[in-house]
Amino acid sequence: MSSRYLEDWTEGEVFETRGLSMTESAIHDFAFRYDPQPMHVDMAFAEDGEFGGLIASGFHTLSLAFRSFLDTGYFLHSNIIGLGLDGLRWTAPVRPGDTLRCRVEVAEVRPSGSKPDRGIVRLAFTVLNQDDTPVMSFSSASMVRRRPEDGG
Repeated sequence: MSSRYLEDWTEGEVFETRGLSMTESAIHDFAFRYDPQPMHVDMAFAEDGEFGGLIASGFHTLSLAFRSFLDTGYFLHSNIIGLGLDGLRWTAPVRPGDTLRCRVEVAEVRPSGSKPDRGIVRLAFTVLNQDDTPVMSFSSASMVRRRPEDGG
């Protein structure tokens, strides 16, 4: 796919990313570095815990979802900066072997009022596992470039 500039986004458009799988070793590696809670790093604790087994950190799930979006190439040359996330919700546990993909709806496309070379794209993400169970949702806003005069 190629980079999408402000003019290439359409409010209401929906697309999906490819799936990425969550492995047990990736869950351990991420959690040991960034979120070392027992349900993410201690198999015995996790087995006896609330979720009946090891689960991924929500922050790991967010990172994997963002990676799957970046893999579309849509922001390759057009993204200036992320402006933030809103409404982040973890709705179901993510387990080793789960394959996650994002269903993304374009919620808003707005040219900048002060800088004519850019605008804001707001995207609503629903992250789904292989059974189509929503495991996370959030919206993001990004400042993106308008298409260059030379056609980019």
